[in-house]
Amino acid sequence: MDEITKELQQFLIRMHYEPQSVSHKMEHYVEHLVRLLLPDEEEALLHYFGILGREQKGLGDIARHGNMTEEDAMASIDRSLRQLAITPEWQMLRQTMKP
Repeated sequence: MDEITKELQQFLIRMHYEPQSVSHKMEHYVEHLVRLLLPDEEEALLHYFGILGREQKGLGDIARHGNMTEEDAMASIDRSLRQLAITPEWQMLRQTMKP
């Protein structure tokens, strides 16, 4: 995983574990960002990280829901992260988070 994708991953993890550290405005932007994904990819990503009101689910649950193996589910989540990390939308959000 490259640095820009790791940065997005770390932000989404922080959204789950420290929701108070993410402004409502930023949460709203992330909600629009994930809508760039296909619906199944969006739901898998949201459940994997347990953000935006979704219950956090394990990889096995996500894989079963998508009728795939855990490895394929993880690969899909990784692809989705990368896809979002390189969007101009995420690049703009990243800049607003910099001190």
